[in-house]
Amino acid sequence: MIAHPAAMDRRHLLALAALAAAVPVAASAAEKKKTGGDTYLPMNTLLGTMIRASGSRGVLSVDCGLDVQDPALHKLADQNLPRLRAAYVQTVQSYAAGLASGALPNADYIAQTLQRQTDTILGRPGAKVLLGAIIAN
Repeated sequence: MIAHPAAMDRRHLLALAALAAAVPVAASAAEKKKTGGDTYLPMNTLLGTMIRASGSRGVLSVDCGLDVQDPALHKLADQNLPRLRAAYVQTVQSYAAGLASGALPNADYIAQTLQRQTDTILGRPGAKVLLGAIIAN
C-alpha cells in the first residue's frame, strides 16, 4: 500500500518537531549544573542492599562529595574519582549488608570510613568528605 504524499509530509514534520523539541533538553542534560563551587567534586549516589525490619530487602543510599581546597590535590582527586567511587561503594555495600534489621545508619561512622579511604587513596589528607542525604529505604 502506498501512503498518501500529504500523510508522509505530516510524518516528516512531526518527526522534525519532536527532534527540535528534544535538542534543548539534551543540551541541558549535557551541561549538568555543578553545585558547591570550584573546590567541590560531586559523587554519584552510593547504594547498598540492606535488610528491613520486615525482613524484606531495602536500599541504603548515601549522597556525598569532596571539598578539596588545594588545586594540586583537587586535580589528583578528580583523576582518582573512579577509584574513590569504587572504594566508597564497597564501603556502603558492606556497611548496609551488616546493618542490623531496623537499625538506623550511623552517619558519623560512614563519614569517618569514607574519609579514611579518601586519605589513603590520595596519599595525604586535605580532601574533605561531605555527606548529603543518607536514606534507608
